[in-house]
Amino acid sequence: MNRTTALFAGVEPLEVFVELLAELDTDTNPTQFYDRICEAICRLTTMRRAAIFMSDGKGRRVRAVGAHGTPFEPLAALRPTLLDTPVAQKALLTDQVIVVSERIDEAVPREYAALLGITTLVCTPMSAAGRAYGVICADRGGGRFELNDGERHLLWTLGKTAALVATARNATRQQEQAERLAERLGLAREIHERVLQRLFGVSLALSAKGLDDDETERCRAELQSAIADLRAALERPLAPEPVETGTTLAEELERRRVGGARVDVPIHVSWQAGLELPPELEAPAQSFLAEALRNVAKHASATRIDVELDGDLDTVCLEVRNDGVSNTSRGAGMGLRLAAFEALQQGGTVEFGEYEGGGWRARLVLPR
Repeated sequence: MNRTTALFAGVEPLEVFVELLAELDTDTNPTQFYDRICEAICRLTTMRRAAIFMSDGKGRRVRAVGAHGTPFEPLAALRPTLLDTPVAQKALLTDQVIVVSERIDEAVPREYAALLGITTLVCTPMSAAGRAYGVICADRGGGRFELNDGERHLLWTLGKTAALVATARNATRQQEQAERLAERLGLAREIHERVLQRLFGVSLALSAKGLDDDETERCRAELQSAIADLRAALERPLAPEPVETGTTLAEELERRRVGGARVDVPIHVSWQAGLELPPELEAPAQSFLAEALRNVAKHASATRIDVELDGDLDTVCLEVRNDGVSNTSRGAGMGLRLAAFEALQQGGTVEFGEYEGGGWRARLVLPR
């Protein structure tokens, strides 16, 4: 193969990726986005079924994010880890395309192999610039086969291309998150400048003695104006609508409790008997849990974590406590403060701080 032929052979996969992704709308959800990548892989190779498994980067959950040639929903219900997927470990560690035909149930979770009836599996690493995003699992729809060197290299190249596309998508999402953060900080600044300073001035005036009727009326008008400004500011959206998580709080707690998320600290869960978490509260509750546990891992030297969920007819309360807070702790970071803003949009509250006995707690209260 001469240089020109090799050049065109390398450009073709990019053209297919661009063609498929260009058809997507700007508000396309992640599943549709990665479905198209799986479709491109099947169009460019002899594979007939493909699925992409990635880590979410927050709770470190590994989950299917897209598929082609096979229904996505059964794959989305799987909760694989690197520990029970040795073929993915090997592909990521060696940065090579791995083909498995023997002992499939030892290379991947048994439920995955049984679900698709796989006899030969191709596992391609999705990594670029030293960062691993996930793996692409593919096959020819059944039956054993071998890969020639050309297709193996093509799949490896497609894995790199998919990783670069994912990097671009993540960069866009991070920019959007930065813009939302700027909006939230702008809201806090607006509340401070338009409301708190005015209330401070009114409080100074009220502390003086001998106010006449005109001064009293002016203070009343200022208070009403400040309350109106505060109400108008809080009506602004503080966060995007929660997205579908693909799991439940109960499943996420069990996964973390048994160590599926590389949790080194024992987690003890107390769930009020008979309590059911409404579906619309799943996303904010899971987001709060992930942030609270991330804070424990980052800022505490805990030996025990207690997670308690209870509620009544009106509210649901999720509390995360740990015994590892230090005397030099400066309080919660930006993550929990932003979680408080997001809870406010749901009509709820977030509280955090030390509790009696030297521990630290974060508490989310949401209305039903």
